[in-house]
Amino acid sequence: MRMVDLIEKKRDGIRLTEEEIRWIVEKYVDQEIPDYQMAAFLMAVYFRGMAEEEMVAFTAAMAESGETVDLSSIPGIKVDKHSSGGVGDTVTLVLVPLMGAAGYVMAKLSGRALGHTGGTIDKFEAIPGVRTELSREEILAQARKIGVVIAEHTHDIAPADKLLYELRDVTGTVPSLPLIVGSILSKKIAGGADLIVLDVKCGDGAFMRTFPEARELAETLVRVGNRLGKRFSALVTAMDQPLGRMAGNALEVQQAIEVLRGEGPEDLRDVTLALGAELLLLAGEEQNEGNAKEKLARLLDSGAAWEKFVELVAAQGGDVACVEEPERLPRAEEVVEVPAPRSGYVLKLSARKIGQAAGLLGAGRERKGQAVDPAAGVELLAKVGDEVVEGEPLARLHVGRKERTAEALALVASAFEIGPKPPPKGELILARIKE
Repeated sequence: MRMVDLIEKKRDGIRLTEEEIRWIVEKYVDQEIPDYQMAAFLMAVYFRGMAEEEMVAFTAAMAESGETVDLSSIPGIKVDKHSSGGVGDTVTLVLVPLMGAAGYVMAKLSGRALGHTGGTIDKFEAIPGVRTELSREEILAQARKIGVVIAEHTHDIAPADKLLYELRDVTGTVPSLPLIVGSILSKKIAGGADLIVLDVKCGDGAFMRTFPEARELAETLVRVGNRLGKRFSALVTAMDQPLGRMAGNALEVQQAIEVLRGEGPEDLRDVTLALGAELLLLAGEEQNEGNAKEKLARLLDSGAAWEKFVELVAAQGGDVACVEEPERLPRAEEVVEVPAPRSGYVLKLSARKIGQAAGLLGAGRERKGQAVDPAAGVELLAKVGDEVVEGEPLARLHVGRKERTAEALALVASAFEIGPKPPPKGELILARIKE
């Protein structure tokens, strides 16, 4: 085969065979196909798309491009979850110990902050001492011992995805449905779980801004994932405003702790319970969504999920005292309030602007490899539907990078739209996609 022939074939809208797709992925990982040719291929896919059979072959080839995590020797049902990315999305830090408390095995491989969206690994590492760079052997040993793990993606798992994502990021081909499907599913397939729930975010703070786009992605992910031998389900959830009231690493850990103690913001708790219920339904343990949510809610309210979280933190070297007393988590030296410009009700709250502001303050990265400030971020004192008073604070900026304070302040102030009457209450779960 010649790469130029396959580029031309895809350019002209002709389907590629499974053999051809596997050859492309394997040769690129082996550095036998140069970046300029792979970039041309990615652009051809961007414009021409892929048939479902091509997506299945592409995803499988990426999943098999390196090592996989084999959880089959560990007793119990293995579950996993993926979020397409949002602001204040602290679900993983709650859902992993919750599913562990429910008797499931959940070895969650996660990433770091990307763009305006936060990263689970950055959040978990805000707990002093927590170690997330675990070998496959360490992941398996911990999963076998306590049932739960939160670890960074290892370099040898689906290496094709890392290579292709870096190239997509600089060639304008990130927003391509087949490439997004391959990227998400290859890591989930390689992660070793039997049952996987997908949280596809939709709205201002999501990569999928409109409901039709989000629903198409969710449906495609479920169909392709199920064809690859796993059992998938997906929820499309709202991300027009941040989830919860915190955007920032230690701030979100603090909020996760509140939810694990049976408290915390209602929207974060509700999304977590909805995703967990999907896993119970996939496992066949519950036939009714309401019953599944009630079972998981009892594990939050009883403290069982909280105890599993403490066990998880301790297992990965974290300072347990910092989660038992959250005031000991990293805190910003400077906190700046954002006052309401007028009285009224919050009509809209841009999740994207809040995420960007948190990043500017130090919660995210402005260049590759830059360290994040675990204490930095944005604390929201008002959300959509809340009544506000002129001059009273809408939010607090927890400042890490002082030179970015003015820019972040302007972003947060512009994120709020205030009107004279409260808006209608929006839905949190927009769609449920089953096999």
